[in-house]
Amino acid sequence: MSRSETALEAAQAGADVAMDHYRSALTVETKESKTDYVSEGDVEAQREVVEVIRSAYPDATIVGEEEDELKAVPEDGNAWVVDPIDGTTNFVHEIPLWTTSIGLVRDGELAAGVSVAPALDHVFYADESTVRRDDESVSTSDTTDLEAFSVAPILRYGPDREEAFGSLLTSLLVEFGDIRRLGCAQLTLAFVAAGSLDAAVSALPNPAAWDTVAGAHMIERAGGTVTDVHGDPWEPGCEGIVATNGAAHDEVLDRIGPALEAY
Repeated sequence: MSRSETALEAAQAGADVAMDHYRSALTVETKESKTDYVSEGDVEAQREVVEVIRSAYPDATIVGEEEDELKAVPEDGNAWVVDPIDGTTNFVHEIPLWTTSIGLVRDGELAAGVSVAPALDHVFYADESTVRRDDESVSTSDTTDLEAFSVAPILRYGPDREEAFGSLLTSLLVEFGDIRRLGCAQLTLAFVAAGSLDAAVSALPNPAAWDTVAGAHMIERAGGTVTDVHGDPWEPGCEGIVATNGAAHDEVLDRIGPALEAY
């Protein structure tokens, strides 16, 4: 079984564990803010993911949001980047917009990504040759008219960046057709890859790899473009993320540029 196939198996196994906890009595704690949740579902789902990966690759390097796994992607070698429940706030509030996501990185380059959204009955998957939602091949949208663009702000910003985030939201409302905030970065990026959204934007410095790697890979393989906020090629650890259908990427960067100066 290839690494990408193992990632798919592990994400599905982790999603099954998370789904067992969904809409049930949960033990929930908070991290850096009152809305930055972690539940027993997060922890147990990650343990399941890690067990599946290490049963196939005992020496696997794992970057994971929970517990004691690595928190940054190594520059060399293969790494598995795991988010057991992306969108935990949605998960805790019984909103079905959450995923179990795994991204593969090889010597710093994106290699595969999978996001399983069990409450929506969707599986998004991309390796080096294919991108699909469930059993259907997908690609990014071909929208070029920014007044028709659906753009999604992604990732948590925190109280110290509320004013800057507000500036970005205002810019998105004014400059594009409509905005959607789903509360799950990986699902949002998967929707860009599948053509349901035209772009996703975050100016958050150094966004976590587990929030971005799987979806960034899907978008690039689906025909889109992913850069940092300056338009440079995106990689884990860079400044922000701007992910578009690729048809009007430079125009999107130009439109949001003034708002990004607030960061």
